[in-house]
Amino acid sequence: MKKGMRLSVEDLIFDIIVNFTGVLIIIIMLYPLLFVLSASISDPDLVLRGEVILFPKGLTLVPYEMVFDNQAIWQGYRNTIFYTIVGTFINITMTVLAAYPLSRKEMPYRKFFTLVIVFTMYFNGGLIPTYLLVRDLGMYNTVWAIMIPAAISTYNLIVARTFFINSIPNELYESAKLDGASNVRMLINIALPLSSSIIAVLVLYYGVAHWNSYFSALVYLRSESLFPLQIILRDILILGQTEQLGSNDMGMGEKIKMAEGIKYSVIVISSVPVLLLYPFLQKYFVKGVMIGAIKG
Repeated sequence: MKKGMRLSVEDLIFDIIVNFTGVLIIIIMLYPLLFVLSASISDPDLVLRGEVILFPKGLTLVPYEMVFDNQAIWQGYRNTIFYTIVGTFINITMTVLAAYPLSRKEMPYRKFFTLVIVFTMYFNGGLIPTYLLVRDLGMYNTVWAIMIPAAISTYNLIVARTFFINSIPNELYESAKLDGASNVRMLINIALPLSSSIIAVLVLYYGVAHWNSYFSALVYLRSESLFPLQIILRDILILGQTEQLGSNDMGMGEKIKMAEGIKYSVIVISSVPVLLLYPFLQKYFVKGVMIGAIKG
């Protein structure tokens, strides 16, 4: 709008509604985060009585000290980092190796294979057959049970395939063919160097999924030494296993009181890495949605 032009009544009302809605959404999204952070550093007695609404009261770091002194938390952190890094590497490798040939028109039965892969988005064998397969393959209660069964996400595969089709000119492949390049060489020297944005998208999608995953570990893992952080957090939040974090000198009433602060502090600790990274990587999430929206 040019300087000096006046808004009509309809435009003014529309701007007010949009701005009010935006502020309301921000408040709704930020309040749970601020409350959890405030409750984690507040006096557990005040949290239990519902006196902590937004800002912390009775500042204390005892719940954090109890959490940091617990080896299960750190073991879960190490396991989650391992699953996230190694699992994401496997995901990216398998997804690219599947998406690239599906994007090439000269691949025989390309549409048939694409249809079969898309079919798995809507129908699958279910939990019990998958569990039996993982067990029979010898992956039960191993780190591979977390990473191998979910090595490829069909949605992410379609996003990568769509990118290869629409973002890399076919003339580059034809020129490389004239020079005698094989498909493997074209993938390594042409497709991958031009695909940094989609690889970043896939790394974020897979990485966040691994960091937040707990169901696969709940089904396939039995050794506590292999548990990811989310399983430890689940035990604390749902099963109420907070007494193990306290000192033996504490009474049961004191442990129950400290349980509230421990729960919130564990949530904060497990969420910090993603919360710190997301503002810098948000644009890649948006790009991933836009890429997936383009018809391939």
